[in-house]
Amino acid sequence: MGCWACVAAQWRRAVTAALGAVWLTTGPAAAQVPRPVADGARSLADSSCRAGRLPLLAGGVAVAYPTGLYLLGRSWYTGERVPLHWFNDWPEWKQLDKAGHFWAAFHESRAAVDLLGWAGVAERRAMWYGGFVGFLLQSPIELLDGRAPDYGASPGDLAANLAGSVGLLTQQLAWGEVRLMPKVSFHRSPYAAQRPDVLGRTLPERLLKDYNGQTYWVCADVGAWLPAGNRWPRWLQPAVGYGAEQLLYNDPARNQAAGLRAYRQYYLSVDVDLRRVPTRSKVLRRMFYVVSIVHLPAPALEWNARRGWHGHGLYY
Repeated sequence: MGCWACVAAQWRRAVTAALGAVWLTTGPAAAQVPRPVADGARSLADSSCRAGRLPLLAGGVAVAYPTGLYLLGRSWYTGERVPLHWFNDWPEWKQLDKAGHFWAAFHESRAAVDLLGWAGVAERRAMWYGGFVGFLLQSPIELLDGRAPDYGASPGDLAANLAGSVGLLTQQLAWGEVRLMPKVSFHRSPYAAQRPDVLGRTLPERLLKDYNGQTYWVCADVGAWLPAGNRWPRWLQPAVGYGAEQLLYNDPARNQAAGLRAYRQYYLSVDVDLRRVPTRSKVLRRMFYVVSIVHLPAPALEWNARRGWHGHGLYY
């Protein structure tokens, strides 16, 4: 996938970061624990306040998103353009790029559902309208990729975008909350220095481009399934992770010529869900909401076909 993988990675993380910034500055501070309205006057004032939020939210998205797409097209897609065509990139990068698409679409949809609720949209409508926002935000990049001569629109990327949005919507409809949370973690790898033009030169670039350092997780809110009154701390959640190493080239022959053979890694760990940590601070609640997309460093067990089971005292 080459440089086009880098473009897609930068776009999905840029959009996710932008939604996180919106949440930090305007989102509901009470995202973790709903509080009852004290009296009718407060309810009326709150309704009046919410009435102006939806136009503000819609207007901001209507301006920022097309502008971002336009700037991306002008800065990255400046070469030859060809008719729209498709390219199957599923075998590349051990599907970690697809995990990234799923992760980004899920959290963009989650932010959209919550922001629509903050703007006063009814809960059911917020679920349906916001549930597919991740797919809608991520997928137009395929129109740009599809006209690049050495790449093309990726059906795998579209499927991963859709799966991320559907994964969020399904949980909202079934439980009214997220109980299975996709997260990501990152560590430095030695491979980026061997191919910095693709895997990144600086740390910010490597966060986006170096799949060797990325691990994608699903963290389970076990306490949500236990009977009422149980003592399981809901902030403590078991997690399963997936990653890969020795991804210098996405072509196995070139990888082997460099003395490498890419392999998959699977992890068992735990995570701390900061959204479940009690706090009265509005700033902390907003920060915890945004940081909840990241798996925090923790002990982990890893299995791979090279070494079998082995442990990490602190994995990230």
